[in-house]
Amino acid sequence: MAAHYMKPKDPNFRIVHPRIKYDRRVFPHLKDCIGAIDGTHIRDVIPEDDQVRYIGRTGAVTMNVMAICDFDMHFTYASIGQPGAMDDTSVRYHAIDKDRANFPHPPKGKYYLVDDGYPNRFGYLAPYKGERYHVPEFHRGVAPTAPKEKFNKIHSAQCNCIERGFEVLKMKWQILLKMHSYSIETQKMIIAACMTLHNYIRAHDREDVHFERCDRDPNYVPTIPEWYKRYAVPAGASDSSTTNY
Repeated sequence: MAAHYMKPKDPNFRIVHPRIKYDRRVFPHLKDCIGAIDGTHIRDVIPEDDQVRYIGRTGAVTMNVMAICDFDMHFTYASIGQPGAMDDTSVRYHAIDKDRANFPHPPKGKYYLVDDGYPNRFGYLAPYKGERYHVPEFHRGVAPTAPKEKFNKIHSAQCNCIERGFEVLKMKWQILLKMHSYSIETQKMIIAACMTLHNYIRAHDREDVHFERCDRDPNYVPTIPEWYKRYAVPAGASDSSTTNY
């Protein structure tokens, strides 16, 4: 089921997504963009003698999960199982190298959006460094006037599809906020199953309350339920731009 639902809808990426195509501010800059990449940390239950490599900067025992999603918050790929001490860039290179057959490589001329925690490479477009980037920074401050800041605002607004995808995933499957003490392989399978069900609901239930609200408000990002906030992984588990739980 995961192989069927967690893949690009069009492996050749021939169609420009409506979110890009019909936005006059976005289309000139991102007409060849096919999705976004980011990582999230999920708490794991790991035997004590193997915990060291799963402990990131915050001291929490986590798994660093990298995912790709399209602009419908549909996950098209996930690298599940890398230890929390591994930084986001290393996770991405590991996925590209070790999972070459399954990784949805961008065709020539196409690219994924990545945030400022990743390097700029062919096929992977990062924002300008040293400039405001994250959407809340623009909401709190003055409107951007310099070209680089204007581009970063557009980039961030489109790249947030992956952040919102992760947040919806956790809203629906709260076992990912407080994982039980299964074997590491079972924990990886649980994450993959939750992401597959996320895609299934996205494809077949247009009235789903979480997705519907995201569709209605492009700036809406779901938040972790109050009861589970004590299990949240502090920011900075691998780098300052990774989404953490």
